[in-house]
Amino acid sequence: MRVVVILGPTGVGKSAVAVELALRIGGEVISADSRAFFRGLDIVADKPSVQVRERVPHHLIDIIEITGSYDAMAFREDVSRLVPEITERGRVPIIAGGGTLYLGAILRGIFTGPSADPEFRARLHARPLSELYAELERVDPAAAARIHPNDRLRIVRALEVYAATGRPISALQQEAEPLPFDFTVFGLRMEREQHRGAITARVDRMLGEGLIDEVRRLRERGLTPRHQAYRTIGVRETFAYLNGELSYDELRARIVRNTWSLARRQLAWFRRERNVQWLDITDKDAKFIASTIAAQLRSFS
Repeated sequence: MRVVVILGPTGVGKSAVAVELALRIGGEVISADSRAFFRGLDIVADKPSVQVRERVPHHLIDIIEITGSYDAMAFREDVSRLVPEITERGRVPIIAGGGTLYLGAILRGIFTGPSADPEFRARLHARPLSELYAELERVDPAAAARIHPNDRLRIVRALEVYAATGRPISALQQEAEPLPFDFTVFGLRMEREQHRGAITARVDRMLGEGLIDEVRRLRERGLTPRHQAYRTIGVRETFAYLNGELSYDELRARIVRNTWSLARRQLAWFRRERNVQWLDITDKDAKFIASTIAAQLRSFS
């Protein structure tokens, strides 16, 4: 089964291209945005509007409560189910997003590993993050090189796997297998300064649309730093603003800075991905890029 994948760093317009491509080739979009899964993160996650989703079917958006969790294995299982369903309807599955952990689960495979050990995790969570990262660098330097020093969730999991198996998670992950689909992968990238400008413009738009009020409502609904959705860029910064720790200008600047840092990390991950057809979308709109991809897909037929 042919599956089209549109990946790239945050802020380059993957969702808009996916929608335009779906309109041209009869597709349905499967979101690989690591925060669009959560209900309530509408502005923060910059989800496609309801009107857009009425024009083009979207999957894996608003499927998890704001205080819930969703991991790469669940995503892999959902994609395994959705691709045949979409194909049987005579439609083309289009996976679009920048969630590296989730895309890796389908394109590279995923190591399931031992079950979670709540007591062991609690002990790790009680220790300073810098200490955990130093331990990871010692037992699994390859994993430490890939995992951000502030990503407590993945650091804890890597240490948990090493403690349970005696083997580095980086070595075990190499034994994983991708999903058995015919993936055609397109990557979107943009000239550096235009990309930074696009991120800044998006943050300004999100703030203008009510990002602060959205996060305030989510906090009232029970979102706390313990929850997965809290780690979304724009959420923890707004919590700090609501707590009086940041001014409005500091909030804006921090969201822009953290979003740009995420984009750079995503690009570094995507560059290691094989078989990606990269498209420079600088000064090009979504319709032009979608038409270019559609033409390439026809040439493969």
